[in-house]
Amino acid sequence: MGLMDRVREQAAQLAQKTQEAAQEGRVMLDQAQARRRADAMFRDLGAAVYAERTGRAGPDGADKIDRLIKALSRQEAEQGLGDGNSPPSSPPPSPPPGEKET
Repeated sequence: MGLMDRVREQAAQLAQKTQEAAQEGRVMLDQAQARRRADAMFRDLGAAVYAERTGRAGPDGADKIDRLIKALSRQEAEQGLGDGNSPPSSPPPSPPPGEKET
């Protein structure tokens, strides 16, 4: 194995490790975004339930609670809640080296 072959092999290994690190970063970012979305919905849901239970909810209070519960359920099913207890859906597989993503 010549020197250039070893250099190419090391470059390919480095490129693979870089792609893996980038993928892990994307997963972590997706989880953080899912957590922020879920936190905002939980906060809104808590406020709506509190308003309803204390008699301060508007006429659409129950509908708002239902909408938030559906949105949270959808968020959990699609991306998880970002809390580690509900796994987000797996990211799409990476294309083999040399192929373009669609």
